[in-house]
Amino acid sequence: MKEEQNHQKESEQLDFLYETAKENANQKVKDLGEKSSFNSNEERVEISSEEHFPKNILILDTETTGLDNEHDHCLEVGSILFNVKNRSVLAQQSFLLPVEINNAEKINNIPAEITRLPQPLSEAIIYFESLVRFSDVIVAHNAEFDKKWFGLNKLAQIEKQWICSMDDISWPADRQLKTRPSVRDLALAYGVPVWNAHRALTDCIYLAEVFKRCNELEKLLIRGLEPKVMLRAEVSYEERHLAKSAGFRWNDAIKGAWSRKMSRRDIEKLEFPVHEVDFHS
Repeated sequence: MKEEQNHQKESEQLDFLYETAKENANQKVKDLGEKSSFNSNEERVEISSEEHFPKNILILDTETTGLDNEHDHCLEVGSILFNVKNRSVLAQQSFLLPVEINNAEKINNIPAEITRLPQPLSEAIIYFESLVRFSDVIVAHNAEFDKKWFGLNKLAQIEKQWICSMDDISWPADRQLKTRPSVRDLALAYGVPVWNAHRALTDCIYLAEVFKRCNELEKLLIRGLEPKVMLRAEVSYEERHLAKSAGFRWNDAIKGAWSRKMSRRDIEKLEFPVHEVDFHS
């Protein structure tokens, strides 16, 4: 009970600080005639109109027996249905999928035999699919990895837009995060205690707690939904640190090059030239 009261008090304090910062920023605009992130026409249209940002997001994470979805299997799914406007958890769930061997047990601490114990798996999958239907967008940390397990075995394909909280969201500079932060670093940057790792629902809880504390969540989600293009960094060997610090990865999507998907808006912030790559041409 005391922990709940402390959490409520912390939320009220955050709301108060946000409103105070908003009032101060707007007053500064009046006095100086300058634009602020709270008062520019662009931000006011995007954030004040609910139809422009997802109302409910489904925070999702998976645990798997390995990295290759052609030979390995998903053995756990965790999800949280989160209301953006109210910064509130509406529902949460996790369930195990039976596997014979878990080669990643040292990482996720899920023995294969535990996944084969009796549980209401069919009902769990039906409930999970209902959470997907109630959501507008799926949010996952390293979404490219998580989404590839759906449409296989017992997990249906998810026909929704995805936002990657590692690659698609540009977290505020004052949090001093890397370009592609881990869930742990992201949680700690927002004052969220980290007590466990590599279980699906636990990582979802970390993200939900970050979103509760994120004043500009609507804007971050809107930006996260912007179309992305694949870019190849045009850097020399001596300049490779520039690409790495900007979140580009070597020998990943493009062999023998530093590459990353980015919105056209974010390209303008780069300190080096890039070349857009179209894999469909």
